[in-house]
Amino acid sequence: MDSSTLNIQIGLNKKVRRAYGIDEIALVPGERTLDYELTNPSWTIGGIEREVPIIASAMDSVVDVNAAIELSKLGSLGVLNMEGIQTRYEDPKTVLSQISSVGKEEFVTLMQKIYKEPIKTELIQKRIEEIKSNGGIAALSGTPQAAIKFKETLINSNLDLFFLQGTVVSTKHLGANGQESLDIKELCSSLNIPVIAGNCVTYEVAKLLMGAGVSGLMVGIGPGAACTSRGVLGIGIPQATAISDCSFARDDYFNETGKYIPIIGDGGIVTGGDICKCIACGADAVMIGSPIARAESAPGKGFHWGMATPSPVLPRGTRIEVGSTGSLQRIIRGPATLDDGTHNLLGAIRTSMSTLGAKNIKEMQNVEIVIAPSLLTEGKVYQKAQQLGMGK
Repeated sequence: MDSSTLNIQIGLNKKVRRAYGIDEIALVPGERTLDYELTNPSWTIGGIEREVPIIASAMDSVVDVNAAIELSKLGSLGVLNMEGIQTRYEDPKTVLSQISSVGKEEFVTLMQKIYKEPIKTELIQKRIEEIKSNGGIAALSGTPQAAIKFKETLINSNLDLFFLQGTVVSTKHLGANGQESLDIKELCSSLNIPVIAGNCVTYEVAKLLMGAGVSGLMVGIGPGAACTSRGVLGIGIPQATAISDCSFARDDYFNETGKYIPIIGDGGIVTGGDICKCIACGADAVMIGSPIARAESAPGKGFHWGMATPSPVLPRGTRIEVGSTGSLQRIIRGPATLDDGTHNLLGAIRTSMSTLGAKNIKEMQNVEIVIAPSLLTEGKVYQKAQQLGMGK
């Protein structure tokens, strides 16, 4: 990072820069508006075109086989957790019922016990085939350690996309003594499927990952609704700044190589307005968890928990109650029955695009942004007092 941007001193030996979250910014209408029908928010990831720039997070409370299939048919995408309940248990529904019914005090202990069950290669293959045979796009997520362990299974599968995901991912993951190290460049070249990597939050790491051959990049550390990494580890950059920095790396990389690597904003995204602001900061799409966990058919049964929640040593997530507000169809494509921006996310994106005069994602990425810390509270006294709309 250019030292000239480090212009705030928090002490004699440390200069820092200001970073911004998506709640602190607002989008500015331009000189034109568009008819809704002229907007097209479609995007492409790993050679697969999607009408909806939304990916459902690889969390056990969000995506199971049925969700992955339905999201594919809705023009979106759902990612299954390769290290989750779906690949550890033949009958995951019984286990999911235990998680939703246990009390707060027993939750972490139960999760650690449940996730001690070994991952089964045959279940990885079975889940992929279940998704594919029903017309879905098969996308799996795994940590660097899992990518090493199940590399041959992935190579020999019918998988469409692989999301290499950790709290923080670098181009070279060094294993402890006796454990194999992961070279992302080697993984990308050896797998016969596109690899989307994350998470990262800086220009430098984003550029390195792109150079390693990834087909997409997830951006965001710690803002997720059920994630506690920022509190446990003290790591992260607010999402608006992180997306802006990494998308700048994408544009530089494209200018240098002619290869366009899509940026996926991941974490802290709840409403249609949040999605629009992430795209305006430079994202090509977003990855969301808690909004999809609120679907009536979600495997979490009204609850949501983070991917690092069951860690046997240092849990970095919790279980939150999100409730059930409607079908996946209603959440993704509408029609909405809620006024808080959590239904008809595609409609919100396209309406914002038409208001801002943006025909496509690229034009949306170029709209004007202002710092607006009072955006969500200005003039909303009655909504807040009555817990309506934006005051919920």
